Amino acid sequence: MFSTWRNFNVISRSRAAVELFSLWPRQTLRSEVYRRGSTIYPKRKCSGKRYNVPVSAEFVARVSGIATMAKLPYQETADGLDAAFIGVPIDTGTTNRPGARFGPRQIRVESALLRSYNSARAAPYESLMVADIGDVNVNLFDLKDTCKRIREAYRKIVANGCIPLTIGGDHTIAYPILQAVAEKYGPVGLVHVDAHADTTDVLLGEKINHGTPFRRCVEEGLLDCKRVVQIGLRGSGYSPDSYEWSRTQGFRVVQVEECSFKSLAPLMAEVRTQMGSGPVYLSFDIDALDPGFAPGTGTPEIAGLTPIQGVEIIRGCRGLNLVGCDLVEVSPPYDTTGITALTGANLLFEMLCVLPKIKYY
Repeated sequence: MFSTWRNFNVISRSRAAVELFSLWPRQTLRSEVYRRGSTIYPKRKCSGKRYNVPVSAEFVARVSGIATMAKLPYQETADGLDAAFIGVPIDTGTTNRPGARFGPRQIRVESALLRSYNSARAAPYESLMVADIGDVNVNLFDLKDTCKRIREAYRKIVANGCIPLTIGGDHTIAYPILQAVAEKYGPVGLVHVDAHADTTDVLLGEKINHGTPFRRCVEEGLLDCKRVVQIGLRGSGYSPDSYEWSRTQGFRVVQVEECSFKSLAPLMAEVRTQMGSGPVYLSFDIDALDPGFAPGTGTPEIAGLTPIQGVEIIRGCRGLNLVGCDLVEVSPPYDTTGITALTGANLLFEMLCVLPKIKYY
């Protein structure tokens, strides 16, 4: 698939226009952009290695081409990749508003606005080989079978050390993903950003849904419970202390009241100490953010985190041994302006920017 991808070395606007509908991987770009007459020479300070670099909107219109994540090339497997974006389009584990099955597609669409560097000067496409490897082939009629399919797909992804960056989908997916991740790395630390603890035992008679994944993970020994932090928890509950079970397991619980009107950089310094050098998984539910910023989600809770606090949390994971990340619960039918999907795309890019071995200027 995508046999038309080829090396990209843009020399002029006219050439970019002629090749408007072509897709190029592994750009070999030079140092900085400069002009000579009408000719534009893009230079990117890349190392001598060849990586997949998204086509720049400086030369190719964002609205053109196939909607892959960040306009990266597509490939069918994780072979040869250091990190991979992968979609898991399910919402059959939701208990309130559906629609997260459309999250991967819409996040990819909005990700066309992403560029090659973040504002902290991270250069992921000069550091790692990254691609979009499409979606897990889920079973929308059988959640247990879907979990099996996810687990099997992720076993293959992580087998050779590729770091999955997952585009959800509802939060059920964290359970089978962590089964595959822990199978390779052993029990992992967890940075869990969410309005909800997702540690319920049973909902409507079912043990597998988006409210139970981390309960199942603890039961199966997938988490190093002393290296788990849950940030942004809030909302009404079924008991006086909705987070008692988490604390009993040894999780650090940071309710949203502890986050109000402040930078979370000091908190993340403490989290880095808590996580140490062991493997860590980052799971970010978009409903951690206040619904005024991210309305397109299935279980919104008022009085949430701000987008800059979400970015602070992710950037605060720089230096951790991240072995996987996810961004879940974006529901496009409730996202009338696209801002939730756009925010999700940016948060996923920030996750890429804090993976091990990322170069910074």
